[in-house]
Amino acid sequence: MGEIQGEIRHKSVGQLVSDDFRSASVFKSFDIDYCCGGKKTLEQACKENDLEIVGVVTALNEVVKQPKGSGIDYRQWKLDFLCDYIVNTHHAYVNNAIDQISMDIVKVLRAHGSPHPELLEIKACFDQLSSELTTHMKKEEIILFPYIKKMVQDQNSNQNPSRPPFGSIQNPINAMETEHVGAGKLIARIRNLSNDYTVPADGCTTYGVTLAGLHQFEEDLHQHIHLENNILFPSAIKLEKEIFGSE
Repeated sequence: MGEIQGEIRHKSVGQLVSDDFRSASVFKSFDIDYCCGGKKTLEQACKENDLEIVGVVTALNEVVKQPKGSGIDYRQWKLDFLCDYIVNTHHAYVNNAIDQISMDIVKVLRAHGSPHPELLEIKACFDQLSSELTTHMKKEEIILFPYIKKMVQDQNSNQNPSRPPFGSIQNPINAMETEHVGAGKLIARIRNLSNDYTVPADGCTTYGVTLAGLHQFEEDLHQHIHLENNILFPSAIKLEKEIFGSE
């Protein structure tokens, strides 16, 4: 990545994180969105955040100089396996976390709602996010992911594939990416309302647990969207073109 600022300034933020996921920690520290905003070039992202690109590049270089360790390269995974991983890891996490976090927010709202009216809006944002994500994930599990897995199966077995009812995979992917943007805005609003998940001086233990749960939810959502927007979706579009050509 490194020492060649002229080359990486034109790479997308999502591609940089796909190349080396340790870059995500740098983008988080500079408040650069690498999941929903992953298609922006590093130069665009820095400009929109009023950042000096030299400082960001320096931080990226420092990170990639460190020993890589045993980090997972999701780009090497088969697409059908990646689909299953997203469902079994991230979709399962969201489905399990929603009820607990929702109950915790209600408890905190009852105990601290008067001095902290922002909790009411946090609840409204999380309720909307939970509802939209639940519908979103079902669409992926019922429509998009089965088609991706079928493409992999057809390619492996040399079968003649047929076009799906939605025409091209780009159509549902466009819809999913738009919904990702909406989810990103809602979780960012929750972060802002909670002052970066900071427990107020009068906050109880449940208050801290609730904010910690929301913070973890955001971390998982960022990884979830990154895997789809920056790795699964581009690879699925490429696979469809390989199968059907440019028709």
